[in-house]
Amino acid sequence: MTDSPDTRGPADRIVEAVRQLFEAGVMSHSGHANLSARLDDERFLLTPGFVRGLRPEQVATVGHDGRVLDGELQSSSAEIIAMHGVVYRARPRVGAVIHTHSPAATAFAVAHRPLPCRTEPLLRFGQAEPVPVVAWGPRGSDVSVRSITEVLRDHPTTSAVLLANHGLMVFGPDTAAAVQLVTAIEESAEAELAAAAIGGAVDFPAGALAAVRASMARVA
Repeated sequence: MTDSPDTRGPADRIVEAVRQLFEAGVMSHSGHANLSARLDDERFLLTPGFVRGLRPEQVATVGHDGRVLDGELQSSSAEIIAMHGVVYRARPRVGAVIHTHSPAATAFAVAHRPLPCRTEPLLRFGQAEPVPVVAWGPRGSDVSVRSITEVLRDHPTTSAVLLANHGLMVFGPDTAAAVQLVTAIEESAEAELAAAAIGGAVDFPAGALAAVRASMARVA
């Protein structure tokens, strides 16, 4: 099947997002990640599991029901279709999902510790609350998908989750916004770990989120 005209723009944006993630230094040594972008209420684009050197023609089109509609996915990539699909079903305004094994963020996932919101970029890029932890389940399994669903229900304003003993999952209105948040979360996790060595990180003062939003509004 040939690529339909409406998918090439989003596929190119996914490739650009991958380039930005590597350039930002937030990827794991293996380069493992998967990115998706919503096409409509029934389909989204999805990358293979290892995205270093990704080309647009390697991006597949899949249905929310798990079927590969265009392109090919290895079995290891097909496992995660449900992980992305559950976010799109739960959050109709989400346009992109990124899953990485970003090292510092994954440290919090391995420790089963929510990542606090204590750095200003998190306030600016849509994560003004701790990043919650999803209970562990085999990747893409019913257990994992149910756990993601429960956390999204219990934390209706979060734009990211930590997958216990696994990694990070971020979602946003588009791939550019999701890349910004992945980067902000990894930087924040690094800062939290570094601050622990000098007495620990400190919470924002009351009203910090409103102050940041007001500052952003003045230059919008």
